[in-house]
Amino acid sequence: MIFSSKELISLEEKLGAHNYKPLDVVIERGEGVWVWDVEGNRYLDFLAAYSAVNQGHSHPKILKAMVEQAAKLTLTSRAFRNSVLPLFYEKITSISGFSRVLPMNTGAEAVETAIKLARKWGYYVKGVEREKAKILCFENNFHGRTITVISFSSETQYRDGFAPFTPGFELLPYGDISAVENAIDENVVAVLIEPIQGEGGIIIPPPGFFKQLRELCDKNRILLILDEIQSALGRTGKMFAFEHEGIRPDVLILGKALSGGFYPVSVVLAEDEVMNVFKPGDHGSTYGGNPLGAAIAIKALDVLIEEKMVENAAAMGEYIMNKLNEFSSPLIKEIRGRGLWIGIELKPEAGGARKYCEKLMEEGLLCKETHEHTIRLAPPLIIKKEEIDWALDKIFKVLQ
Repeated sequence: MIFSSKELISLEEKLGAHNYKPLDVVIERGEGVWVWDVEGNRYLDFLAAYSAVNQGHSHPKILKAMVEQAAKLTLTSRAFRNSVLPLFYEKITSISGFSRVLPMNTGAEAVETAIKLARKWGYYVKGVEREKAKILCFENNFHGRTITVISFSSETQYRDGFAPFTPGFELLPYGDISAVENAIDENVVAVLIEPIQGEGGIIIPPPGFFKQLRELCDKNRILLILDEIQSALGRTGKMFAFEHEGIRPDVLILGKALSGGFYPVSVVLAEDEVMNVFKPGDHGSTYGGNPLGAAIAIKALDVLIEEKMVENAAAMGEYIMNKLNEFSSPLIKEIRGRGLWIGIELKPEAGGARKYCEKLMEEGLLCKETHEHTIRLAPPLIIKKEEIDWALDKIFKVLQ
C-alpha cells in the first residue's frame, strides 16, 4: 500500500505524541546530501539530522559495515565482552587523544554520564563535601531533555510542567569569564559547556574565552567538560571544535555523527584520573558498547578521515560564509558560523525564521529554525561547491 504525504502526516498527528513540530515534508529516501519525499520530490538536506549525518545519508561504506556486523552479532549486553568494542575504543581514543572511553547510546545519556562522572570525581578525588557538588552551566545551552538536563536549561518551555528539578547547577551568561570566576567556590567540580551553542543559534563565544576558562579550571582544580555532540567530528572544520580554541577539555562528550546517522552511539572520553572513579556497577547501559554500534562507529570515523570530510567542511564553510556575507537583505540581523555550521539570524520584524524555512522547503531546500529568529544551516560534510551554489540561490531568493 502506498501512502501520500498528506495521509502519513494525518496518521502521525492522530497517533503520535505532539512533542515535535516538524516541517511537513515526509522523507522516504536519502543519498548523500539529497533526500526524497514519498511523492518523489528531491530536497537538499541543509540540517543533516542536527549534525548526525555529517557523512551524508546512507553512506555505502558505513552501510556495508552495519550489514556485515548485523549478520554476525548485534548485542551481548555488557554482561559479556564482544570482539568489536575494544577496536572501537582503540579508534576513538587514538583520534581524540584521551586514554579512557565510556560508551552510551544517545547524547542525553552521555551528558548524564558526564555529570555523574564529575560529581563522583569531585567527592572521591577533589574532596568536595558530600551532597555539595556544583556544576557551572550556561544560559541558552542545549544538552538534552532529561529531567536533570532541563534542570539547568534557561529555556522556559523545556522546564514548564516538569518540576521538581535536580539541584547542583548554576547558570551563567555564555562567554562571560568574569561570571565564571565569581561563581567559583570550593564546591564547584565542573564546568559544562558547548564550544559553540548550536540550538542557541550558532553562538560563538568571544575570542580568548576558552583559554581563560581553561586557566580558571586548572587554577581551581575544576573539570572542563565539553559537550561536542553537535560540534565535533568535522562540523566546524576541525575534528573537534575545541581545536579552534587551542585548549583541551578534561571530559569530552560525543554522539550524533559518531554513527553517521545509522544508529545511536555516544561516548564520554576522559583521562584515567577522572574515568577511574567509576567502578563496576556504578553506571552502564544494556545497549551501550554493543558490537553493532561499535562496528558502525569505527567505519563512520574511518570515512570522515579517509574521505577528508573535515577538510571539506573547512573549505566549504569558508566559501559559504563569504557568499553569505556578500549578500544584502533587510531581513538579516547577523550571520554567524564556523565551518559548515552557520546561523542566519533574522530581525524581529521579519516575523520569525519558521516561515522562511517553510518557503525554502517549497524551493527544495531543507533547513530548520532555532530560537525563533535564526535559520540554521548544517549540510552533510560531503557537500560540493555546486550544491552550495544551488542552495544559496534558494536562500537569496527567499530572503530578498
